[in-house]
Amino acid sequence: MTQTLRNITKRYFVFSNDRLLVPAQADLSLGVNLLADLPIDVFAEYTEQVVSIRAIDKVEHHLVDAQKELLEHPDVRSVSLREIVSTMPREDFQHVAQAWQYAVFLRNHQFCGRCGSRMDRVQWEMAMHCHTCHHRCYPRVSPCIIVAIRSGNKILLAQGARQKEAGFYSTLAGFVESGETLEEAVHREVFEEVGVKVKNVEYFNSQPWPFPHSLMVGYLAEYDEGEIVVDGKEIHKADWFDIDNLPVVPPKFSIAGRLIEETQKRMAQDKI
Repeated sequence: MTQTLRNITKRYFVFSNDRLLVPAQADLSLGVNLLADLPIDVFAEYTEQVVSIRAIDKVEHHLVDAQKELLEHPDVRSVSLREIVSTMPREDFQHVAQAWQYAVFLRNHQFCGRCGSRMDRVQWEMAMHCHTCHHRCYPRVSPCIIVAIRSGNKILLAQGARQKEAGFYSTLAGFVESGETLEEAVHREVFEEVGVKVKNVEYFNSQPWPFPHSLMVGYLAEYDEGEIVVDGKEIHKADWFDIDNLPVVPPKFSIAGRLIEETQKRMAQDKI
């Protein structure tokens, strides 16, 4: 099933009840190649809905979205996106992120947002097109900044509702607004959420975050001035923590965890 006469490997990203289907005994740490072993009869009734989403270097990626339907088969199990992001290699998770974001896009653009007519999928690119008013839509990507702020040997960490429920602290983050640069978003979000100003804002790295369609753009920054005053809406608690005595923080597979790790490294270098 995985190979054709042209020696093409086909990987099927099958979403059932918003979870990815993988072979029952699959080791997620091996990455997306395990999807080439997915039994095709699992989604036999959806073969007409298979969407080609990527073809490069003799590898094809295909999307099958059963939406809220529960597909069951003795040779498969379903896994959540958060389980995948914590287990799969980063470069492999990006393929899953892309497939999921395409699935969400196709679900949400069955009808034209301009005139209400039914839209059709464009065959040569990932887009939906309205033949009534000629409006064309592409998958949405929402840029979001995330920043680790240091002051001497301390790092500013905060809790929102989700972090409090999960019992950890994290770096500050927020969506980029229309008309502003990424760096302007860093300054604005930090001041809005905790009332302090930062300086020496430095780009670090980025990470696709398909919950449902964010792109996390990571920054490092230094404290400039101001006292912590949380906004009480998105942030409920924030404080400075000694880098050698941190509370529970995000794992290193997330960009928040890597930002904290990089801050620790830089503080250690300053001590030398």
